Amino acid sequence: AARRVAVIGAGASGLCALKCCLDEGLEPTCFERSKDIGGLWRFEEDPEDGRASIYRSVIINTSKEMMCFSDFPIPEDFPNYMHNSKIMEYFRMYAQHFDLLRHIRFRTSVCRVSKRPDFASSGQWEVVTESEGKQEAAVFDAVLVCSGHHTNAHLPLSSFPGLEKFEGYYLHSRDYKNPQPFFGKRVVVVGIGNSGIDIAVELSHTAKQVFLSTRRGSWVLHRVADNGYPFDFSYLSRFLHLVQNLVPASILNFFMEWKLNARFDHTLYGLKPKHRILDTHPTVNDDLPNRIISGRVRMKPNIQEFTETAAIFEDGTREDVDVVVFATGYSFSFPFLEDCVKVVENQISLYKFMFPPELEKPTLAFIGLIQPWGAIMPISELQSRWATYIFKGNGKAPAQHGPATLTPGAARAKLSRPPCLAARRYVKSQRHTIQVDFIPYMDGLARQLGVKPNLLSLFLTDPRLAMEVAFGPCTPYQYRLRGPGAWAGARAAILSQRQRMLS
Repeated sequence: AARRVAVIGAGASGLCALKCCLDEGLEPTCFERSKDIGGLWRFEEDPEDGRASIYRSVIINTSKEMMCFSDFPIPEDFPNYMHNSKIMEYFRMYAQHFDLLRHIRFRTSVCRVSKRPDFASSGQWEVVTESEGKQEAAVFDAVLVCSGHHTNAHLPLSSFPGLEKFEGYYLHSRDYKNPQPFFGKRVVVVGIGNSGIDIAVELSHTAKQVFLSTRRGSWVLHRVADNGYPFDFSYLSRFLHLVQNLVPASILNFFMEWKLNARFDHTLYGLKPKHRILDTHPTVNDDLPNRIISGRVRMKPNIQEFTETAAIFEDGTREDVDVVVFATGYSFSFPFLEDCVKVVENQISLYKFMFPPELEKPTLAFIGLIQPWGAIMPISELQSRWATYIFKGNGKAPAQHGPATLTPGAARAKLSRPPCLAARRYVKSQRHTIQVDFIPYMDGLARQLGVKPNLLSLFLTDPRLAMEVAFGPCTPYQYRLRGPGAWAGARAAILSQRQRMLS
């Protein structure tokens, strides 16, 4: 009988996990607590608790050729940077094309995932779910956790003295939906990640005045790069990655910062951070300098305290404000997995950010619990391909990668060391605990699965394709050229990717 797999969540990661299960001949059941697919990318005016939520105007900051599922290119007539409604359209096409919806049980939440008594030999899990007030238990041979890392709004209220006496109102960016309610108001946005900058820019067209408060500033990348091409399409290539590894980080940082400052001087605009550009998750926005130069957004340091009607900043300035928007990010947790996995300060011990190393059998994997410098969808898909390959009994199980003699503590330390030296490079903060670089992480997974493109053999057999793979953008199709799950259309997709980007 086919091995049964429980997939938790039907967002971007859950959909490709389902599809990969079907590709491997497994029998998946996906549990989705809401009424529809899409997860983070489905805009809802009133989202359920514990679900990530976006505002109406969100546009993704990775381009379509870099973020598509590897055997299902995004249609030619879709824009390079898609509005959330277009992303949902793509997800629906993907779900329909691979007939995924019949495997999803909507309005069903997962209450508990626990090991069966004979787990050490069977690797099986008992999954307790709830739907319409009724609980139900079922046994599965494996579990894929695809619930993401934007679950609980992180609201550090205790860091802001005086907030309790503030007479205006405050909200987390999760609850921001559109700018209308802020008409004529003085708003301070706290936090300079992607949501913070996006919301500040959008509010600046409606509010009386917007202040953007930041503890440490940020380098701001733009979607539109040289010649008007998408930024990631231009810069995420194997050749440039090789250069990046050969050139000292200080020179790389200098060059990239020089390029960004040539567009607008970050010091002049009150944005220059203490950290270097490659030390942090990128913040992407094309409009911020225009809003700052026109005075619609004013940059401010961290808030020292609130009074009844104002915010006092660390530089001693005081501004009357009506509303505070905390764009202070999310923390992740897995309450249904309490016994097996511990999350402490947004950190979790996982091999390749996927497998808990303590498990006797590798039958539980996390998909998409990662923050890449690049797009998440192709990473979730490749993680799913590898996980389902292992569930099927193929490939090397994660436990076999380290000597069995390691103590649990030492094994954990060894297995959870992030690839690409991410932990050492990135600024220590809540948002960088699951940070990876796109190409090395994807190649690491591809090696495990046997699907990493072989450049030498490509140059000998198909030089035209080899040139595009080596010097063009590192698009997801590259991981469908060979090995398990090879797709006959991969070569044509790579050779026509520039055409789709330009159309």
